Amino acid sequence: MENHIVQYLQSTLNKPVEGPSPAGNWLKGIVTDASEGDITVDYIVRPEMCNPVGTVHGGMLALMIDEVIGIATFSLQTEFLYTTVNLSLDYLSNSRTGETVTTRATVIRKGKNIINIAAKITDKSGKILVKASSNMAKTTNKLFN
Repeated sequence: MENHIVQYLQSTLNKPVEGPSPAGNWLKGIVTDASEGDITVDYIVRPEMCNPVGTVHGGMLALMIDEVIGIATFSLQTEFLYTTVNLSLDYLSNSRTGETVTTRATVIRKGKNIINIAAKITDKSGKILVKASSNMAKTTNKLFN
């Protein structure tokens, strides 16, 4: 079966993400790589994403990760929508306004009702800023009617 979602994501490489999530669209991410269950998105840190000391706010980093995890889940082209059950983040370093951060989410295991995903955010040198894991639960909402 052809994966039309991955084909669509690949057709949007190096363009701003325009999806159903207003928060995700606000982030203005650029998909740089897309395959089934593995998505990479770059974000430029803007001043409105930062905390009072000028580094990117932890909540913004969590939003970036949650958005890319959602896209990775979506890329599986499942029958039903999934929702976040938990999101565990380890903040290891930070970034400042104007810097580009890369967020990658990879499906580790797709079970009958739960999808486990690992994610990380790195800076341009490859230093890990955040590492994360999440479980997504299948809902009763169909993805395509």
